[in-house]
Amino acid sequence: MKQNDKKKLGRRDFLRAMGVGAGLAMTAAAPLASEATASESDADKKKARYKETDHVKAYYKVNRFPN
Repeated sequence: MKQNDKKKLGRRDFLRAMGVGAGLAMTAAAPLASEATASESDADKKKARYKETDHVKAYYKVNRFPN
């Protein structure tokens, strides 16, 4: 009887190794994360953004939305 000297990597072993690798990657990257900063000022956050332009009016007219 011949024995295989090569060790096979089974599906479960592969998935287990991938899970461990992902977990290590997440813990290693955690200290690198920094707090997000807002790019808008308070006034910019409160300003009106929607403007009814001609193409919006045309869209409403074509699709019969009440204006």
